[in-house]
Amino acid sequence: MKHTRRLATRAFRAETGEFLAEGPQAVREALTVPDATVEVFATEAATAQHADLVEAAEVADVPWHVVTDDVVESIADTVQPQGVIGRCRIPTESLDSLLATDPTFVVVCADIRDPGNAGAVIRCADAAGAQGVVFVGDSVDPYNPKSVRATVGSIFHLPVVTERDVAATLGRLQGRGLQVLAADGGGDVSLFDDGLDLARPTAWLMGNEAWGLPAGTRTLADRVVSVPIYGRAESLNLATAAAVCLYASARARLTG
Repeated sequence: MKHTRRLATRAFRAETGEFLAEGPQAVREALTVPDATVEVFATEAATAQHADLVEAAEVADVPWHVVTDDVVESIADTVQPQGVIGRCRIPTESLDSLLATDPTFVVVCADIRDPGNAGAVIRCADAAGAQGVVFVGDSVDPYNPKSVRATVGSIFHLPVVTERDVAATLGRLQGRGLQVLAADGGGDVSLFDDGLDLARPTAWLMGNEAWGLPAGTRTLADRVVSVPIYGRAESLNLATAAAVCLYASARARLTG
């Protein structure tokens, strides 16, 4: 239990290669991935409520521990936990392994600090059919408990990669034929401009929640794209902007 509680810290996650997936949906998705789940902790009430998860754990040969509410509360990151928490293995994904799949639709998050936003972008990327998400620079750990919870299981559906060097990462993506489109309010082209070819292999570059993309990072992109604001809102939040951009690309890719 001491080991499991320490997974709330980034350093211990990095040391052990493990993270926590909280909630029945996250655990459900984790159990569909071979060898992703080490063990599951659940209250007696949650065990009775989620018989399908107990069965899935048995099929996957994953230990299911029935524990008290106090134990779950001591592990959980939320004030009112849902009673089920999985201890999971962090996938051994890298930029090399992602590029080996010849991706044509990727999201790059630069210096994103809020774990809820990070998780929401992963969820949007999954929903729009992206083939991977790369966190670069000083971004939050995508395996932070809040981030994992915000993905609602999507973190188990696509590669999630962490890289330090922003310029090197974007350069490698461009070298594999992906155009880098930076989403920024001061973009030189609108998302809905007919001259923007969203059907091309694309890596969407999303910036920090508060200050967006630094000028030096914007210059690394092939185009800087703005999402038009038709009402009086000052801007869109990160997750909403990501959803709009990713679905615009998804539509263009589907319609050719």
